[in-house]
Formats: sequence, C-alpha cells, structure tokens
Amino acid sequence: MTPSTSSRAALPPSSTAPTDSALSASDKPARSLNKLFALLRFLLPHKWRLVLALLALAVAASTVLLIGQGLKHVIDQGFSAQNAATLDATLFALCGMLLVLGASTYARYYLMTWIGQRFVADVRRAVFDHLLTLSPSFYERIRTGEVISRLTNDTASIENVVGGVFSFALRNLVLLIGGLVMMFVTSVKLSLLVICVIPLVMAPIVLLGRRVRKLSREATDRVADASAYVDETLHEVRTVQAYVHEPVDRVSFGRYAEAIFNVGATKARIQGALIAAVIVLAFGAIGVILWVGGRDVIQRVLTPGALSAFVFYAIIVANASAAVSEMYGELMRAAGASERLSELLETPADIAEPESPVAISDMNAVAVKAALANSVPAKSGRIQMEDVTFFYPSRPDTPALDRVSGEITPGEVVALVGPSGAGKTTVFQMLLRFYDPQAGRVLMNGVDIRHASIEDVRKHIALVSQDPVIFAASVADNVRYGNLKASDADVRAACDAAFATEFIDRLPAGFDTYLGERGVRLSGGQRQRVAIARAFLADRSILLLDEATSALDAESERMVQLAMEKLMQGRTTLIIAHRLATVKSADRLIVMEQGRIVSIGTHASLVAEEGLYARLAALQFS
Repeated sequence: MTPSTSSRAALPPSSTAPTDSALSASDKPARSLNKLFALLRFLLPHKWRLVLALLALAVAASTVLLIGQGLKHVIDQGFSAQNAATLDATLFALCGMLLVLGASTYARYYLMTWIGQRFVADVRRAVFDHLLTLSPSFYERIRTGEVISRLTNDTASIENVVGGVFSFALRNLVLLIGGLVMMFVTSVKLSLLVICVIPLVMAPIVLLGRRVRKLSREATDRVADASAYVDETLHEVRTVQAYVHEPVDRVSFGRYAEAIFNVGATKARIQGALIAAVIVLAFGAIGVILWVGGRDVIQRVLTPGALSAFVFYAIIVANASAAVSEMYGELMRAAGASERLSELLETPADIAEPESPVAISDMNAVAVKAALANSVPAKSGRIQMEDVTFFYPSRPDTPALDRVSGEITPGEVVALVGPSGAGKTTVFQMLLRFYDPQAGRVLMNGVDIRHASIEDVRKHIALVSQDPVIFAASVADNVRYGNLKASDADVRAACDAAFATEFIDRLPAGFDTYLGERGVRLSGGQRQRVAIARAFLADRSILLLDEATSALDAESERMVQLAMEKLMQGRTTLIIAHRLATVKSADRLIVMEQGRIVSIGTHASLVAEEGLYARLAALQFS
C-alpha cells in the first residue's frame, strides 16, 4: 500500500524503506570487489577489443618510458658533448615517439570508452530483463524509485570505472611499475630511497580508502532515497497540488537534498585529504631525491642525463601513485554500485518456471462461439480451482483464499461479488500467476498452470482493469500492445468493436496521437475503451474484467458496457463487480467473503436465499 504524502514527509532522509533481505547492504570490501569482478563477465563477448585496448595501453606506456631514455641521451650526448648531430637525431626520434604515443593513446581511449559504453548497456539490459521476471510481490517490498536509481546511477558508476577509471588506473599502474624498473636501471641508490618513501605514500590510501568507500555507498543510498521520493511525488502531482501540499514536499525534498550534500561534502573532505597527502608526500620525496642526486652528479657518481632521466621517472611514479590513489575511491564506489546491481540480478523470482513446461491447448473466440452454438463442448477457456489456499506474504496469518474450489466452463460469464477483502482480486492474481497458492492448484484447459510456462498461461488471458493502464505512446501503440503484429486495419477494427473510433478520429493526429503519461489526454471512459480495444486485438480465450465501469459516468458506462458485451462473446469471462446492476445478467454469480465462496447462483436465486448477496442487493437496489 502506497504511503500518504504526509507520512512520506515525516520519513527521515537518512532512513531507507524496508526492502527484501536479498537487497540488504554489505560494507565488506572483499565482497563488494567480488561483485564487481563478477559483473566483468559482461566483458567476455568483447575480449578482443579489450586485448587491442590493452595492447595500445602497453605501447603508450612504453613510449612514455622511452622518452626518459631519450631525455638522458639528449643531455649526455647532445648538450654535454655539444654534438649537434646527436641532438638532431634524438629530437627526430622523439618526434616519432610522440606520434606513436598520440596514436596509441587515441586507440586506447576510443576502445576503452567503447567497451565501457557497451558494458553498461549489456548490464542495464540484463538487470532490466531480470526485473521483468520478478513478480508483483517484489515491487510491493521495494520502492520503484530505488530500483530505477540502481538501474541508472549505479550502472553509470560502473561505466565510469570500466570505460575510464580502469583504463586510466591500469595505464598509471603500468607507468608506476615501469617507472620503478627504469629508476633501478638508472640508479639503484636513488631507487632504494624511493622504495623507502612508498609506504608513506600508500599509508593514506589504506587508512582513508575504506572510509571513502563507505561514504560512496552511503551517497548512492541517499540518491536512491531522493529518486524514490521524486518519482512518487511527481506521479501523484495532482493529489499533491489538490491538497496544497507543495510547501511540505519542498521541505521534505530539501532534507533529502541536504542529506546527499552532507554525505558528498564529507566524502570530498576525506578524499581531498587522501589526494593531498599522497601528492605532498610524493613530491616531497622528489625534492629529497633531487638533493641526494645533485650531490651524486657533483661527485661524478651520476651523469646529468641520468639524474634528469631519474627525475623524469620519479615524477611519472609520483603522478602514477597519486592517480592510483585517486582511482581507488572510484573503484570502491563502483564496487558498492556493483554490489547493489548484483543484489538485483541475484534476487530470485517468486514464480518459478517449470523445467519441462506443458503446453496449454487453445482455440480463439470465434471457434469457441461456434462450438457453443452447435452444443459442442469447447476446449478453450476452462478454469478450475481445487482447494486453493493462499496467504499474502504481508499477512501470513490471514488467508486471502481459504480452500476455494470451483469450475468455469468455456464461454461462461461469471461474476465475483462480495465485500472488499473477500478475495476476488486474489482469484485474478492466481489466474495470472502473479502468485502461486500455498495449497491446492489452479488449472487452465485441464493443465495445472504451475506446470505450464508463465508466458503460455498469460497469453490465454486478457485483462481490463478498473484503472486501465495507458502508456506514454500513441493510440495505435497502446491498442497494439497485446498483439504487436497487428496491422493498422486490425487496430481500427478493434477500436470499432470497442466503440472507440468515434473519439479517436477527433483527436489531433487520430491513431497517431500521443496520449501522454498514463493517458492524461483521455477521459476515464475513453481510456477504458482503449483498454477494451487492446483486449479485442489480443483475442485471448479468457477475459478478466476488474471493476471496469465503476468509476464512469452514465454515458461512458453505457458505451463501455456495450463494448464489453461484444468482447465477452465466445470468451470465458470473469467479472469483479461491486455494482451488482452490471452483473445481474451473468450466467453465474460467485459470492465470496473472507477468502471463501459462500454461495453460487443466478441473481434471482441468490436474492431468494436471503444471504450475503441478498443483503448487498437490498442495499444497492433499494
């Protein structure tokens, strides 16, 4: 149940909505890094591009290191020996190395950026594909805004690492190792001095890096909180404005924004201290090296070119160390993001697909109608429930359905009536396999739907709900939603059958008119008729009508009722209705109370029984 706007306003920005245990956070660095490495499997299809990128990286890093040797040669053989020919040849070679460096850097950057973009697209598709398999119960336990944040912000964090940070960090790591090797080749004494300094440079990384990672995870959580709040507020903006709740929502969102800022500011302070400490220590060490190396040059232990080359390599090592330390925080941020994404990918679906699905036989509505007209038993649209018992996860002590049994024959129109909470909607949830019963079974055309594929089950059912879903697309796209292969002529025919063409033709672009988010450009009756046209075009053998006319005015209700009467012909139809006048003509009425079937019959026979239905009818028809 969605919380009210005022209750949302009272939620502290630092708190998060309760989520499933599968989405619990973990602050263990090893686990986070393992999750990041696990996601790297999405790189396997692009391994050859990655190899080329790494090869380009190696060429670029090697070229930079060779420049140091060129610098040594220029100073010792060109400047010191005053040899112009050597100087010219070295500078020409340096120009060649710079061209190689430019080309390899371009190749590395392009390939790694392409891989990063491709990687994040593949991850997003995998996460979204998995989200579509999760049952509605999952989305009752987690806020949609948080899921959206994980799908967008977290994947962007990983893209930053794979496409940029990883390449940059790996390049600097190669330069760090190569620089150290070249330093030893140039001067063992000065290199040992640098080795003694490295622990001082690495200390801030070890001490402050963990704190940066925790703050990165917390920052992502705060952004997810804010995203969820914005998503809900803007979706319900009419209610917000109708109750003049804007000032409260401004203050509430301000708290979320400040929470994000506070975490970000703390992270920036600690990460800034980390970077500053590394830079100060690294360049301070270079100063000491220059002092020691200068004395060696004066004593002729070291040539000026060798000292220059050593300083060049020392600067490379210092810059590489600073870059690696800076990238560590980004790596930890991506590790936290990958953990959140992995939690989504690893969330099991509540509704399991059978290993060897059984096919559900079917015939279309025309064939069912013809079979019934000839008094031949139809084979499609038969529904059976055998001792079905079901508890919602949020209410484990109260059965939503309690040993419900019954059969609906093909082409029959059956209405489910009873007070709110009687279990009527739960019957629909069972048929659509949004949930599975804890006991008993549901059969469709004689097949236990748990033994059939979920797609096969749902392809037999068309749903028209009380609040029809209209997508932010054109009229034609909304009608074609249940049958993507339908032609324009088929779409128009379905709209004709649903009495929708008369208002569609008056729209600015007719069937190509964009309907806006949730169909805001249509009235309630028009949305219902578009939904009925969608069901016509889908041509399913079972039709579920959930209070399809309860919120309409008299004229709209008449048009929708006419459309539904045409739609029900030849189809097994279940209707949920609180307004009994709309279901008096049903073949049978099933009266439910507290998850049980209390009586079954026609309108007249149930009124004569003077039971629950008779009391409800007396209240409405009097």
